[in-house]
Amino acid sequence: MQYFGEILSLGVAISWTATALFAEVACKRIGSLQLNLIRMFLSLFFLGVTLWCFTGAPYPLYADSKTWFWLSLSGFVGYVLGDYCLFNSYVLIGSRFGQLFMTLAPPAAAISGWMILGEKLSLHAWIGMMVTLCGIGMSVLSKGTSHKLGLKLPLKGVLLGIGAGIGQGVGLVLSKVGMNYYKMSVPATDINHFMTLLPFASTYIRAITGMLGYFVMMWLRKELYTMPIAFRNGKGMNAALWATMFGPFIGVSVSLMAVQYTEAGIASTLMALTPIFILWPSHLIFKQKVTIREVIGAIISVLGVSLFFI
Repeated sequence: MQYFGEILSLGVAISWTATALFAEVACKRIGSLQLNLIRMFLSLFFLGVTLWCFTGAPYPLYADSKTWFWLSLSGFVGYVLGDYCLFNSYVLIGSRFGQLFMTLAPPAAAISGWMILGEKLSLHAWIGMMVTLCGIGMSVLSKGTSHKLGLKLPLKGVLLGIGAGIGQGVGLVLSKVGMNYYKMSVPATDINHFMTLLPFASTYIRAITGMLGYFVMMWLRKELYTMPIAFRNGKGMNAALWATMFGPFIGVSVSLMAVQYTEAGIASTLMALTPIFILWPSHLIFKQKVTIREVIGAIISVLGVSLFFI
């Protein structure tokens, strides 16, 4: 099917818009750590059922030690560190601005790809970084009474947003390494059949690390006792369920699938439309005021992302 990868990529952007909105509701009702632990557990269940239906085993087949290492490292950086920052930023600055900072993921991926994989950074990539930063700055900076630029958002929320974007970008590069090892470990007789399921199996490994990471984090902070309280919050759990469906199950898995059917640059650019897609529902659902300056800033940041792949 022509443009199948592009259609998948747009679907991912819509899916991530939905998961961001549901996650903001859930975070404010049951807490970000609690949501992430529930989200990882549910995603493992959904992914396990999917693998079981199509491979006969509710776990990733063929994955060797190198695959487990790199995808687990990707899960730690992307799910544990990155999503911890992202979901806490939702509480402080909302999902709209949290997703805006996710446009930092391509610059972070480009730099980490240069450091880890030896990929070259083109002039367009450097220009894209500057344009993306300008777009974010336009959205989060404002003039005060003394006509000096200052943050209109809490500093902690901004730092968490930056951490989320960096975690996402670095985690993507690490997952690319892990999936390359995964492809090499699949027997030649099964490679064609298993390629469609490879993103789901890879996400499963990443989610295991994510669940263990959040469990240990909550155990160290002595917050595991809050889980029964979270389970009794009906609206929070409902939002957590939908955040899981649209996030680590559908969104992440389909994003890994999309890059198999179209160029990674095109897929990444279309997936990066979330900060624009989320503006209208944020205004409609949360009654948030969206200024023209913020709309233009979001568009500029996404244009900056697109420059990485010209």
